[in-house]
Amino acid sequence: MKLTILNKGLMNYGEALELQKNLLEKRQNEEINDTLILLEHPPVITKGKRTEDHHIVLSDTLLKSQGIGLYEIDRGGEATYHGPGQLVGYLIFHLYKKQRELKKFIAKVEEIFITLLKEEYGITADRDLKHRGVWVGNEKITAIGISIHKAVTMHGFAFNINTNLDHFNWIIPCGITDKGVTSIKKITGKNQEMEKIKDITGKYLAEIFNYEDVEIINE
Repeated sequence: MKLTILNKGLMNYGEALELQKNLLEKRQNEEINDTLILLEHPPVITKGKRTEDHHIVLSDTLLKSQGIGLYEIDRGGEATYHGPGQLVGYLIFHLYKKQRELKKFIAKVEEIFITLLKEEYGITADRDLKHRGVWVGNEKITAIGISIHKAVTMHGFAFNINTNLDHFNWIIPCGITDKGVTSIKKITGKNQEMEKIKDITGKYLAEIFNYEDVEIINE
């Protein structure tokens, strides 16, 4: 099977959501290959199916006055923040074409970042089966949330690279009160090159999911 990677740069969340829905339908109809969308968002908060009102710390009025988007979406999980310096990846993958199971699929997504962080940065990261995603100690570096529609996935991961971690104070990230968040920049003390990490992430994803044929489209 072939993987298509769409490199979209900075994109409004609503626009990206419509793109996902469009590609989801095409993948369901076998019109396109499995597709990974890589991008960044302006500051936005998304609410998963298990988000409770108190997980959003800022009021709706304050969010609007600050120009911070707020979207209720159909992925699993609770509240998540997206913003510049965070690499967001949307996975439009046919879950069953390679006999995939959702738990194993999510574990492979986690493996991408555990392996990447170790091999590229010497950072030891791991899973927490109670709280999905990738963790460095008690701090989350990659959030993961997936939904499935007629055997095709959408939504995906949010990888903190140069992310402004203060913005996570706007929410209770993933509904977890006793753990924190981190980024490559925080751990290394250095600002990272986003385009380089996009390329690396695509490479590790293709390897871990065993795609031999990869098409990269920069838009």
